[in-house]
Amino acid sequence: MTYVKSKQRVADHGEVFTPAWMVEAMLDLVKAETERIDSRFLEPACGDGNFLVQILRRKLAAVELKYGKSDFERGHYALLGLMCIYGIELLADNIAECRANMLKIFADYLNLQEADDLYRAASYVLSQNLVHGDALTMCASSGQPITFAEWGYLGKGKFQRRDFRFDVLTGSSAFSQEGTLFAHLGKHEIFMPTKTWPPMTVSELAGGKGE
Repeated sequence: MTYVKSKQRVADHGEVFTPAWMVEAMLDLVKAETERIDSRFLEPACGDGNFLVQILRRKLAAVELKYGKSDFERGHYALLGLMCIYGIELLADNIAECRANMLKIFADYLNLQEADDLYRAASYVLSQNLVHGDALTMCASSGQPITFAEWGYLGKGKFQRRDFRFDVLTGSSAFSQEGTLFAHLGKHEIFMPTKTWPPMTVSELAGGKGE
């Protein structure tokens, strides 16, 4: 594997890709979390998905172990695993490649075609979860604040979505510290979603209902 795309990109953006063996070693440090379907991961400089692809693979292995005997549950929990993975990437070609890599892993696992609802739903989720933007400024490439969707599976084929601003979420640690003005408050009293969506099915997600 090539760890750099060009010397110019290294000079301009500090872009260097992590080798696969190091990715696996780092993920093994939080092995239990990587193998939990609904654990959430954010890679603030995700590149083409070195870390995120391996996290997805581990989640899908957990899905297979727990729900492999039911096609319905297998598909819905695989989508939930995908929904719990997030990334931010500064370079447009990298984020496009990351989305494509993640979608291929997901589609191959479920043997999906591009016309399938689960494939289209996954593509939509990736368009929301993998953001073209700058993690330092916390703004998307459009200049708007980065917003992430928090997804949850309600069961019986229904998913819940709530949207949160990234800059607000990153302030949670400061608000919870002892001696701060808001230390006596629960986080739920400070960090409210910018939008809560009605429950959605896979077919509704595939049709872009969340737009």
